[in-house]
Amino acid sequence: MPHEKFCVDLHSELGWSRLATHWEGVPVGMLFADLDARAEFARIDTYSDDTTNLPLDDLLEMPTWIADGYEGSPIPIARGGPARLLVPHLYLWKSAIGIRAISLSDHDQPGTRERAGLHNYGDPWLHQRFRDH
Repeated sequence: MPHEKFCVDLHSELGWSRLATHWEGVPVGMLFADLDARAEFARIDTYSDDTTNLPLDDLLEMPTWIADGYEGSPIPIARGGPARLLVPHLYLWKSAIGIRAISLSDHDQPGTRERAGLHNYGDPWLHQRFRDH
């Protein structure tokens, strides 16, 4: 599929941000362009057996990518390569590294970190780090 080069800011739940990071990848909306589903949520599984969840609208309507390049080089395995999800409008834990599968569902399935206490949505502008905030 055609790749895009893009520049985004990233925000970690640990309190740091990295501005103007450069990536390359395929827009998730392009991957699912012909999708005709009644699903409302996505569950993302990784090779490290982590999961995360997203409303399907966030995955398909917001700028999100399956990224395989970072700062001009392929993403190394240690950093989530060969491909990772990139969801820059949410905290970084939503950008699953080492992506293995995307499953669609009509109900929300909180992921590994959400079940451990992180916020189910994770908007950095609303400071949604933890479930009780």
